[in-house]
Amino acid sequence: MTRISTWAYLTLVGAGDNLRAMSSPDSSAAKSGEIIASLVVGSDGSTAKDGSSRGVTSTLDRARFLERRRHVDAILIGGNTARTEPYRKTPVPVVVVSTSMVNALADNRQAHWWSASAEEALERASRLFGPTILVEAGASIINELIALGKIDRLELSVTGVTGGEDKIDIKEMLSHFSDVTSVEEDGTTFYTAKK
Repeated sequence: MTRISTWAYLTLVGAGDNLRAMSSPDSSAAKSGEIIASLVVGSDGSTAKDGSSRGVTSTLDRARFLERRRHVDAILIGGNTARTEPYRKTPVPVVVVSTSMVNALADNRQAHWWSASAEEALERASRLFGPTILVEAGASIINELIALGKIDRLELSVTGVTGGEDKIDIKEMLSHFSDVTSVEEDGTTFYTAKK
């Protein structure tokens, strides 16, 4: 496994080099008490295409995404994610942060719809369900929690898709972490970024 600092990562990417480093084999498994954010984007930073992350994901990303869920106590998402993504069935409790109290997941018995800030919901979910939380929300909630220092690890998948919506700056998001590793498989680059 190769570990690089954020500064070195940004220097390499800025120089146009294709960063490839092996991530640890257990990078998708959660450690007890860890807050993990998971996000898939296209190579241009698109977080959605045709209104859903399904438009930017890859088969391998989807498999890693589903495996990651098996090692956490709860999932945290936003209201828009609940309305546009498939959360009707989850292996663990799913907490939805939304000011709208129209529950789009009424048929998921493990869904909890809370009118709270992302930080408040994260702390409450940790108390109620356990300390290991997977944040599968949109980029705005993930960025908010990163800025607050609440994300211990970011699992960011970058596929070859372009032309989507709701773009983020990939380098800027990764710059908040001191330990960034990556591996490329089947056209998708998987970044693991830790504090």
